[in-house]
Amino acid sequence: MNNKKCPACGCEMKRNGRTGSGAQRWRCRACGASSTHANDSAARDLRSFVGWLLSKDTQLDMPGQGRTFRRKTSRFWGIWPMPEVVDEIHRVVFVDGIWIARDLVVLIACSELHVLSWHLARAETASAWRSLLSRIAPPDMVVTDGGSGFASAAAKEWPETKVQRCTFHAFCQVRRKTTRRPNLQAGKELYALAKELLHIETLHQADWWVERYMQWCEFWADFLEETSIVDGRRVYTHGRIREARSGLTRLVSKGVLFTYLDPGLTAEGPMPATNNRIEGGINAQLRAVLRNHRGLSALKRAKAVFWWCYLHVESPKSMADTLREMPTDADVERLRDEYGVKADEVGAPQKWGEGLVWDELHHATRYPYATE
Repeated sequence: MNNKKCPACGCEMKRNGRTGSGAQRWRCRACGASSTHANDSAARDLRSFVGWLLSKDTQLDMPGQGRTFRRKTSRFWGIWPMPEVVDEIHRVVFVDGIWIARDLVVLIACSELHVLSWHLARAETASAWRSLLSRIAPPDMVVTDGGSGFASAAAKEWPETKVQRCTFHAFCQVRRKTTRRPNLQAGKELYALAKELLHIETLHQADWWVERYMQWCEFWADFLEETSIVDGRRVYTHGRIREARSGLTRLVSKGVLFTYLDPGLTAEGPMPATNNRIEGGINAQLRAVLRNHRGLSALKRAKAVFWWCYLHVESPKSMADTLREMPTDADVERLRDEYGVKADEVGAPQKWGEGLVWDELHHATRYPYATE
């Protein structure tokens, strides 16, 4: 039987007459609590909307060939599913940004199991990263792909957290400059060294890699200083290899290439060297969602990313609670008016970008937002 469950003890309830308005009354068989049951059609419609948004289905596949579906769910585009403060301390947190448009990016932080938080910004600036990090308890280690502004933000928000530069991104940074098949011997050797980063598993191997890299820098120093005249100005002949060398040298100098081998961190188990958890486990799925619904506006693409992240936190709220608690576009406009940020002052397009990323909505402070 489809008996209603008691909200107090979870046991089955039985029908117990009707209220004065004619609604069915239910009474718990175990504790005697009495309540009525209302059919929450709004929560059901929201569940249908989110299910469509995160699936491959087209609106044509929905009831009424999309017309009924659009009529019932159009209002849900106004909801902003926002993250909560993360009090739990994790061993490792992965961070990355997924670009929605040329000047619109969603910064995401996740653990090895769940999405932790997300933040909308125009660029990967230090202030945007700080807004994301400030809502998460500092972990033991953070893995990053080296996005601009992150180092400064992490130093201020998570001063005790150790930073691991994703070794795969470090390798890709070299590969972009040398290509997969370098012509010059210096490029071939540097590419081979960068490729070895993906297979280092012990501190001894890491020390040996750094020593060989420094030997390579010393051996090819004069070669990389050669210059040529191009269009009337003097430039370095092997500029691309120099750029690859500069990137690796900065990472070696900062000591962020082999953080995952730190004995203080590995005492409780191995640590990851790459950002594959967020790249393959989150960003790839988000790109699939956006690809399945081509043609959405930038604002709706951002909200699609928000919904995916929201449903992949450790304990997402029910759809009924989401409807009651999450801010909407109307709340956003009211915050703009209250804090003196007008839509026409934001710049085009007016509905997102820095105009959306007010401190009050995205929790740049440690205090929760208010929509009252």
